[in-house]
Amino acid sequence: MNDLDAFVKELAQAHRDVSKCPPPEKVISFFEHLLGMLFPEFAYERHPDEDGIRERMKGCKDELKTVLNHNEECVQSDAKGLEADFFNKLPRIRKLLLQDIDAIFEGDPAAKSKAEVIRTYPGFYAMAAHRVAHELLKLGVNLIPRIISEYAHRQTGIDIHPAAEIGDHFCIDHGTGVVIGETSKIGSYVKIYQGVTLGGLSGKKEDARKKRHPTIEDNVVIYSGATILGGDTVIGEGSIIGGNVWLTKSVPAHSKIYYQAK
Repeated sequence: MNDLDAFVKELAQAHRDVSKCPPPEKVISFFEHLLGMLFPEFAYERHPDEDGIRERMKGCKDELKTVLNHNEECVQSDAKGLEADFFNKLPRIRKLLLQDIDAIFEGDPAAKSKAEVIRTYPGFYAMAAHRVAHELLKLGVNLIPRIISEYAHRQTGIDIHPAAEIGDHFCIDHGTGVVIGETSKIGSYVKIYQGVTLGGLSGKKEDARKKRHPTIEDNVVIYSGATILGGDTVIGEGSIIGGNVWLTKSVPAHSKIYYQAK
C-alpha cells in the first residue's frame, strides 16, 4: 500500500467514525429562520397574519426536529418532544432579547432607533444567538449550541459560551473582541465594551467541571480592554471597571477600579 492509498484509507475511516450531529449549515439555517420569525427585521418574508406566523413556527419546529433526529450524541436525554419544550421557551427568549435591545438603545447615544439596534448592532446578534443556544443547552442538547455560538462569534467578533449565565437588560457596546467564558455569571443591567475578557485562570483539563470564570453582579459597567479572571472573582453590584484593568480578585459593591499608566 502506497502513501496515498494509506491516506485514502485513513480518510474513509474518519468518514465512518464522524459524529452524526448535523453539519453546521443545517444548524445555522434553523437559527436564522428562527431569528427571522422572532424579529421580522431579519426575515426574508414577513407574516403579518397569525396563520402565517403559525405556519412559520411549524416550519422552524420541524427544522429543529430534523436537526435533532438520528443525532443521539447531540442530546443528553430523550429527544422526543424536545423541540416542543424549546418552542415553549420562545416567549421568554424574545422577552429577554427585547430587554437587551432596550439596554443597548438606552446605553448608546449613537443608536437612533431600536430597529437600528436589531438590524445592525453586533451585540444584539450575539445575544440572540446566546439566548437560543443557552436554552438548547439547558434542555440537554450538545454541540448544536456551540455551533450557533461560534457562528455568531465569526459574524460579530463576540465570543460567548452558550453555558454562560446572563441576566436581563444586557448591553454589549461595539463588542469586537469580547470573550465571555463558560462558567461566567452575569447579573442584570450589566454593560460591557469591546475587548472585555471574562476568562479563567486555569487551562487545565481536570478543572473543566469547576467554576473557572468570574461573577459580575447587577448594574456593573466594564470598559474596553478590561480582563477579569477566575472563578472566585466577584465584581460587586454597581461597580465600574475601567479600561485595560487586569483583575484576578474580587471587588466590593460600588467599587471604581481604574488603570492609570505612569
